[in-house]
Amino acid sequence: MGPIYRFLAGDHTRLDSLLQRAFANPNQIDFESYGQFRAGLLRHIAMEEKVLLPAAQKARGGEPLQIAAKLRLDHGALAALLVPTPTAAIAASLRGVLAAHNPLEEEPDGLYQTCEALLAGESEDIVAKLRSVPEVKLAPFNDRPQVMESARRALARAGHELKQNM
Repeated sequence: MGPIYRFLAGDHTRLDSLLQRAFANPNQIDFESYGQFRAGLLRHIAMEEKVLLPAAQKARGGEPLQIAAKLRLDHGALAALLVPTPTAAIAASLRGVLAAHNPLEEEPDGLYQTCEALLAGESEDIVAKLRSVPEVKLAPFNDRPQVMESARRALARAGHELKQNM
């Protein structure tokens, strides 16, 4: 596993731990851990969308990776789930999307190993660029009904279903 894989897969592990901690007590959400998860996941998405996927596309002469469209749909669904106040249903939906999404990036011949091969001479530079992506400023939670409908549509576009009614 090269430096891109180690950095981004390690971030998946950190984010999984924060999500687990946020919902460890079924009667009370740990909003500090959830806030760290929310900010961290949005930053992770930004790292992939603004640094990794464009670098891979450039290395392919301007042609995007075939998996990029699916990853972007998943990223949109994940981001949409981070807008409303978290609930057990939102946590279950986040876990469901991540359980399908992370292997697309981490499995053999997944996004990270593909990028390691495409960007072999630039791996350390890419990791430095990933590290330099700024923290994301979080907006307050938004629980308007149209936000929940938007999240449902984003999940459906990405091929995911809600684990429970939101």
